[in-house]
Amino acid sequence: MAQPGEGFDYESRPSNAHSRFKSKEAGVPAYDQHGATPAEADDLLNVLGYQSELTRTRSTWQVAFMSFVLASVPYGLATTVYYPLIGGGPSAVIWGWVTVCLIMACVAISLGEITSVYPTAGGVYYQTYMLSPPRFRTVTAWICGWAYVLGNITITLAVNFGTSLFIVGCVNIFENGDGEGVWDPADWQVFLVFVAITLLCNFIAGGFNKWLPILDTFAVFWTFTGVFAIVICTLVIAKGGRRSASYAFGAVETNSGWIPGWSWCIGLLHGAYATSATGMIISMCEEVREPATQVPKAMVGTIFLNMTCGFIFLVPLVFVLPPIEDVLAAPSPVPYILKISIGNNGGAFALTIPILVLSILCGVCCTTASSRATWAFARDGAIPGSRWWKTVSDRLDVPFNAMMLCMTIEIILGVIYFGSVAAFNAFSGSGVIFLTISYTMPILVSLLTGRKALSQGHYDFGVFGIICNCIAIAWCLFIVPLFSMPAYLPTTADTMNYASVVFVGGVTVSAAWYFIWGRANYQGPPAKEEDVARRRSSIISAH
Repeated sequence: MAQPGEGFDYESRPSNAHSRFKSKEAGVPAYDQHGATPAEADDLLNVLGYQSELTRTRSTWQVAFMSFVLASVPYGLATTVYYPLIGGGPSAVIWGWVTVCLIMACVAISLGEITSVYPTAGGVYYQTYMLSPPRFRTVTAWICGWAYVLGNITITLAVNFGTSLFIVGCVNIFENGDGEGVWDPADWQVFLVFVAITLLCNFIAGGFNKWLPILDTFAVFWTFTGVFAIVICTLVIAKGGRRSASYAFGAVETNSGWIPGWSWCIGLLHGAYATSATGMIISMCEEVREPATQVPKAMVGTIFLNMTCGFIFLVPLVFVLPPIEDVLAAPSPVPYILKISIGNNGGAFALTIPILVLSILCGVCCTTASSRATWAFARDGAIPGSRWWKTVSDRLDVPFNAMMLCMTIEIILGVIYFGSVAAFNAFSGSGVIFLTISYTMPILVSLLTGRKALSQGHYDFGVFGIICNCIAIAWCLFIVPLFSMPAYLPTTADTMNYASVVFVGGVTVSAAWYFIWGRANYQGPPAKEEDVARRRSSIISAH
């Protein structure tokens, strides 16, 4: 049986064999250690063991905008704000968000250093393999790859399912004669809305790939326009009254049943979910013109942009916050807060439109990134049926089969909603856990091996980088048990946090496939660390 990378000849293989970009000087590519042009990026990709199959169209700004839309902070925070409201009240909403952003900045810096050395669509999976000692690299890459792919899929699922629940909350801004929301959907209706949203996101991501950078650019300006509209309207009108600054920034209200400190920490899922897509942008490396420098910049820069945007969005909400018990009883917290603050159903609904549009754009971006991660993992033969999932559609210029695989898994997992109304908690929690584990693995391996590989990249932050590495690893160790806990006590079958169930299910599938097929057949990416270092050095010295 031919294995991934079998027969791969690094010396005889023609450079840039399938590149869609050519050097400006015919036959003489101007090599650079960091891939300073699309052609050079494809040459670096050849060194890393792959041929270019996707078109490099994204500039620094465009990849940064996509990274921003992957987070879609106002939407992500709007759909999960009940976590900090339950866990710690206004202080958890504001300072929990800031805390998570600062931690995720450490994660982004750590991943940025490594990505400047290994900029491929395999992302953290490929990086883990290359950084690990030869004896352990296939096992560590297998674990990281499955965590990364499952994290991409479950986060995309959480985004699309969260949109369906948010739509219900927005519609119920309007009331019937009894003062109740106009729509009390059955579970199957919510599920069908979710399926429709998932199909729409896949249709846009698959059929309009070349227009996505323009869509991302629009989304950035749309986001800030919508946020400022919400800020101005809620604070100026404030029909429900305004809270004091001491309440907005310092009040602690524990409604979860957990002890106060632990309860406050459970509220961190709010920020962790909104920033969980930080490393997903790495899977776009093979569609970025200068991935070794542009992707790290985008990861780090958008963390601080997201933190600013989120802070601006959250502050007015806590200043006009109705009684927390009323907010938690509403179908969706933010539409209810806007309704009370604006005092007009139509006006409140209008303010939710920017968030609704952003939720679809976020779903499109997550669909795009998850399909690339799945395609890259299948390219190395790690997924059952890899020969189907590793193909790229020439007509659409996307890994369409991998995209359809992700969509199918998302819809199947969505059926969990029929068993528990807390399904969204399972999707968001497990997605954060999977992705955080996958982000941490290359960081941990790099740190344990003395960060030696970073000398080949563009970014090495020295002692500061080591500190960031340690914070990122500690964060992973902390949140895996934290986000497996139910949000409040006492726990029932309906309110149980099933994130641990989804997580264990994913681990079981990964482990089973490893023992059935992977242990005897899986070899990892086609390039070996020693080959990459040698080829990279020879390219640089030759030019």
